Amino acid sequence: MGCGPSIPKKYTIGGKGRKRRSIIQEVAVFIPTVRIPVASDIVHPLRGIVSKDLVDRLSTLRAHVVELAEEIYYADVSAVSELQHALEEYLPVVLGLTMKESRLESSVQFRWKTLDDDQECCLASAWYEVLSVVHMMAMLALFEANLLLIPKNGQVGGERKVSEDAKKDVVDSLLRASGCLDYSVHRILVQIPAQVKKSFPSYMQEGMLEAISIQALAQCVEIQLGLASECEKATLSVKRRLACEQVSYFSQAHYCLSGCDTSDSYGKKLLLFLKWKCMEAKAVAYYYHGLVLDKGGEPANHISAVCCLSAADDLLSDSKRACLSFCLANPITRVPPPWGVMKNMHKKIPDVAYKKFQVYGHLFEQNKNSALQTIPDLPEFALSLRPEGYELPSTDSIWGNVNGQPQIQSLKEHLNDDEEVDTK
Repeated sequence: MGCGPSIPKKYTIGGKGRKRRSIIQEVAVFIPTVRIPVASDIVHPLRGIVSKDLVDRLSTLRAHVVELAEEIYYADVSAVSELQHALEEYLPVVLGLTMKESRLESSVQFRWKTLDDDQECCLASAWYEVLSVVHMMAMLALFEANLLLIPKNGQVGGERKVSEDAKKDVVDSLLRASGCLDYSVHRILVQIPAQVKKSFPSYMQEGMLEAISIQALAQCVEIQLGLASECEKATLSVKRRLACEQVSYFSQAHYCLSGCDTSDSYGKKLLLFLKWKCMEAKAVAYYYHGLVLDKGGEPANHISAVCCLSAADDLLSDSKRACLSFCLANPITRVPPPWGVMKNMHKKIPDVAYKKFQVYGHLFEQNKNSALQTIPDLPEFALSLRPEGYELPSTDSIWGNVNGQPQIQSLKEHLNDDEEVDTK
């Protein structure tokens, strides 16, 4: 869906119409789309090929994930953790279908849908199922991070008060999400034939997955910069470095989308989010860069500092408009209150820019034709964050004796299987 916390008006569970909360929620951590598994026929395609115990375990674990996933809109952090655990329990079992010796990779049609508009994608590929599971684990980590940052009291427009420990937990969740998506791009997608990937929905494109992975790193830096801005021991140089790193990450994420189809609501919303956050990050980076330059003793330093602060003020105004465009894009989200480093920047940047120009305005008159009156480039720093390492688990031991040959099944067992399916 366009973002995790946005709530469509109606959702059907178990065949009954159920109204969702109509409140339009805030977004702290952006979740481009949440996909959930839909009940799929696992029994018929695998009957007679693998043991009944294996089929039962596979179908039971997947059904449990389906059941938990249908309530994700109403989940709290503990419920998200429960669903994560269910996915982790299911993944080693479904991985058995990808084993070359089992020759079952394309034996089952796996169905998934987006949670907000019920758009389905059904493909006969076990690697598609594995990718979908790991993708969902990443989206749940983003969902968890968002829950940790949004006030539980639900006050509209209220200030976000989040403990330092909670912010560290958010960073852990973001790094985990980034790791899952990075692994998906470099280790899972390569296992899937090109003709299968042609049927992927737009939000499963390689560039889209890579963009969200880098976006998660950018939002980690956003948290770190917010913590640094509240720490008296953090120097201007440290704050500038973090701000410039944030710009680099958001810019990289935006670049990853350059070759993607972003014509649907998911792509448009993500593009608007990255545009907004990149402008916001640049405003902060130019602010701190200006303050660092202003510490120099030469007139050229002061002129460059004023240029940086003026650019920060302009970018801040542009970012406010970009934020509004993001929030109004479908699905609509609430305009968030300034938080983290931006909590004070909305006042600091225009105030400091005005005051510095008042002090050093005469230098501009003295150097009217000087090349100094241009906005300096932001310094570039080596990026400090990497996605958290992720590896697929080992295939469940229940697959130990499966060699892809049909299992001998008595007529009585076969008839009993038919009866079980008919009663479902």
